[in-house]
Amino acid sequence: MGFKEPTPIQEQAIPHILENKDLIACAQTGTGKTAAFLLPIIDLIQREPTDHINALIIVPTRELAVQIDQQLEGFSYFMDVSGVAIYGGSSGANWDAQRNAIQQGADILVATPGRLIQHLRQGYLDVSKIKHLVLDEADRMLDMGFHQDILDIVSNLPKERQTLMFSATMPPKIRKLAKELLNEPEEITIAVSTTAEGVLQGAYMVNEAQKIPVIQSFIEGKEEELPSVVIFCSTKTKVNALDRQLRKQKINCKAIHSDLEQEEREEALRDFKNKKLQVIVATDILARGIDVKDIKLVINYDVPNDPEDYIHRVGRTARADTTGIALTLITTKDQGQFKRIEDLLGFEIKKPALPASFGEQPEYNPKSGSRGGRKGGYRKKGNGRKKTDRKK
Repeated sequence: MGFKEPTPIQEQAIPHILENKDLIACAQTGTGKTAAFLLPIIDLIQREPTDHINALIIVPTRELAVQIDQQLEGFSYFMDVSGVAIYGGSSGANWDAQRNAIQQGADILVATPGRLIQHLRQGYLDVSKIKHLVLDEADRMLDMGFHQDILDIVSNLPKERQTLMFSATMPPKIRKLAKELLNEPEEITIAVSTTAEGVLQGAYMVNEAQKIPVIQSFIEGKEEELPSVVIFCSTKTKVNALDRQLRKQKINCKAIHSDLEQEEREEALRDFKNKKLQVIVATDILARGIDVKDIKLVINYDVPNDPEDYIHRVGRTARADTTGIALTLITTKDQGQFKRIEDLLGFEIKKPALPASFGEQPEYNPKSGSRGGRKGGYRKKGNGRKKTDRKK
């Protein structure tokens, strides 16, 4: 599959997994975590085949379940190891296919928590002999409210098992969950709470009305230079509105968010991976774990509320030692949030002036932005002209 050397997380995790030790591993997105747990688990299953479900991989989203299942298919192509993706939001035929695969005895299940619990309640899913449990993107699962679901699932598993927890960040709630589920785990931490070295980061102070014209200037007419672009918005409403505006400008794009049918989301992601789409406009559903090669530009239409979400969004580019660009649009009210991101990263992100044709820009003043506003007027960056303070 073109792998020449293991990444640091693979090099450190694989030996522990082969020794059947519990593991809590934290590494930034795009460093090869999926192969770090799939490869040794496939190897262990191949060495000691069974006639029951051997490994369970729990993930937060349908997209990630499908992606891991596809990677599993590639890794095990020449091996007698089978897998199936279990996720919701699909047709009855898909439910039947999942049930049949479970009953026929797949070696590895890759599942979202809600749909897995539904299958468990039907009585035909036996997880009592599972040897390996993997929690992937564990921090995201807790953010999405899956803590109790995870505990419910684990209560059906044998106590004697290997448990592996992979996460891009390590907040206290993850430490707490690890204590509940893992037995004397080995720990690996690699480059936590930082972006990949290959990402060129920048930010622009804008008014809300300037966002769409600025984005158009970034991507319009640059299909060859920027064949794959992801734009993140904070809400589904904004995703739909931006998607409509970009389509009006003849930009080849589609939206992805949780209200779309699963088939629509899969089609959009497939077209994007196959370079039939230049732009995907998405909520943070696409920020975690989704691996698309050669994304050259990530744009944050909105500043994310959680600084660590910024790392996940930016992590869609510059994956596996490649390079990419990440740009963020900051309004006056977003300044405090963006300063928190810079504090987490440990450095200030450059904020160049926009061309004069875009009009006046707000001045970056995070102390006033963090209080929800600023007392002064606007400064037109680059020409030194200032507006006087507003009257109180």
